[in-house]
Amino acid sequence: MRADTSRGTFDDVIRGSPPQIAAIAHKLRDLIAQVHPDAVEVPRPSEQHAGYGVGSNKVSEIYAYICPLQGYVRLGFYYGAALPDPRALLAGTGKRLRHIKIYTISDVERLDVRLLLEAAVRERKKACG
Repeated sequence: MRADTSRGTFDDVIRGSPPQIAAIAHKLRDLIAQVHPDAVEVPRPSEQHAGYGVGSNKVSEIYAYICPLQGYVRLGFYYGAALPDPRALLAGTGKRLRHIKIYTISDVERLDVRLLLEAAVRERKKACG
């Protein structure tokens, strides 16, 4: 994974998060690196999230984001409405954006989370061709 640190770093994004939330965020970041080793990380500390994409030049290249919050970490999918979601895990009612709430490390390790990330990468690679 490579990072566009022009706006900050992943550590800047999680700074101030409770230790368990920071650990979950790190575990999600590791999972994204496993699923998509060529991912581009775009930390945006001022917006309290880090995006992950097939490139960093355009917002349309970003497929997912990690957003640490008080009691959980939001794993968001910019084009989540286009993803297969047979277990109805994705929340949100917008035109494109969907997310799941990750409360524990074991939530990160669920196969469904990996499958959603894999589908998001495929969707963005196809869309950005």
